Amino acid sequence: MTFDEMGLKSGKTLMLLPGTCCDWQTNFGSVIQKLSEKYHLICVNYDGFDGSDSIFPDMITVTEKIEKYIIDNHGGRLDGAIGSSLGSSFVGQLIQRRKVHIDHGIFGSPDLDQSGKFFAKLQSLLVVPLLTNVTGSEKKRAKTKKKLMELFLMTDEVAEHFMECFSKFSPVSIKNEYYTDLLTHLEDDINVPHTKAHFIYANKMGEKYLKRYKKYFHEPDIREFDMQHEQWLLGAEEYTVPVLKAIDEFMEMPV
Repeated sequence: MTFDEMGLKSGKTLMLLPGTCCDWQTNFGSVIQKLSEKYHLICVNYDGFDGSDSIFPDMITVTEKIEKYIIDNHGGRLDGAIGSSLGSSFVGQLIQRRKVHIDHGIFGSPDLDQSGKFFAKLQSLLVVPLLTNVTGSEKKRAKTKKKLMELFLMTDEVAEHFMECFSKFSPVSIKNEYYTDLLTHLEDDINVPHTKAHFIYANKMGEKYLKRYKKYFHEPDIREFDMQHEQWLLGAEEYTVPVLKAIDEFMEMPV
């Protein structure tokens, strides 16, 4: 597991937590420079997604490692943490568990799916092969790239970077990450003093996700954007610019 720190040494601390089957270099690559100009960034790559031979164990074990790093290196507190998709589950756990303190938990259009063991196993059996086999042949690769570019308005280069994630990481790590995320539940109406939960709501995902945000967190700050899931991280400035502006506003709010 790796923690790469960069950006303004005197800036507010902002931890970046990537999503399913991703490292921070791919997930946040399009916005690293902009964020580095304003914040002291702590960029996380989980076990199994850090370039080593390690395997992703489970969400709670990784959460504990993140907590230890924050305690050992930042006195147990951060100004902010932003999770992309599955990375938001880590933000939620860090807030809920109260082992460390985060002023601003920023949730990047997550689905926050939760289930029991039976349905988690069933979903994993259906979804994980799709994630790990999309680049199994040149035909599949070309088809996947075309879909990504059409649906998310990705450039050819950005689509290539994201597809690399599907093939460069261990299927075991991807399965463990996906499966244990479904089993790692959030409480209802989480309310931690001096912590604010902010949500980047991509309304093209559907209103059921908006309802989840309001269910799990007490009076969350929700900003709605007319975009697909995490589209602001995929290179299109029409989405990136307003979301980065919202993040700046989140980080300046009193808690």
